[in-house]
Amino acid sequence: MSEKSNLIKKESLIYAIFIGFVVGFITGAIFAVYKLAASTPPCPPKQQQTQQATSNSEQLSSQTGEAIANFEAKVKAKPDNVAAWTQLGHLYYDSNQTEKAIKAYIRSLELNPDNADVWTDLGVMYRRNKQPEKAIESFEKAFSVKPKHEPSRLNKGIVLLYDFNKPEEAITIWEEILAINPDAKLNNGMPLTEAIKEIRKEMETPAPPKE
Repeated sequence: MSEKSNLIKKESLIYAIFIGFVVGFITGAIFAVYKLAASTPPCPPKQQQTQQATSNSEQLSSQTGEAIANFEAKVKAKPDNVAAWTQLGHLYYDSNQTEKAIKAYIRSLELNPDNADVWTDLGVMYRRNKQPEKAIESFEKAFSVKPKHEPSRLNKGIVLLYDFNKPEEAITIWEEILAINPDAKLNNGMPLTEAIKEIRKEMETPAPPKE
C-alpha cells in the first residue's frame, strides 16, 4: 500500500479472506519461528515457543497501542490530515478494530476520495463487519477511481462468491482482472486462470446424493 507507514508491515488486503477459498484448492499456513537469547535457561521446545510468542505478541501489542495513540493525537490536532487518518485506519485494521477502522477510512476518503487502496481497505473492513453490500460498493468505487486496480476486483469476487453465492459473477469480475493482467496470480503463486478453472470444476461437480 503506497501510503503505509514504515511502522507497520500490513498484511495483504486480499489474502486474509482468501484462506480456505475452495476446499482442496487453496490452503495456507503461517509459521513463526522464535529464538531465545543464549542466556535463557533451556526448556522444552513447545514451552520455549509459547513463551517467546507471548513475549513478541505483547511487544507488538504495546507498539501498536503506542502508534494508535500517536495517530489519534495527530488527527485530533489536525482533523484534515489525510495521511494520518489513513495510517490510523491501517492500525485499526491490523489490530482488528473493525468499526474504528471503518470510521478512519471514511474520514480519509472524505478528504481524498480518489485513493483506490483505501476504498479497498474500507471494503475489507465492511465485509469483516458483516456488511457485504457496503463492501461491494467500496470495491466498485475503488476501480471506478482507478480502472486497472486489481485488488478491489479480486475482493469483489470473493464477496460475490462467499457472501452472495454467485460464483459466475465472481468469475466474471476475475476475468476482468485477467483482461488487465493475464499473468495475475494469487499470493501462493497460483495463476488466477487456474483458480477460475478450479472454481468451475467445483461448480460442475455433482452434489453427492442425500442419504
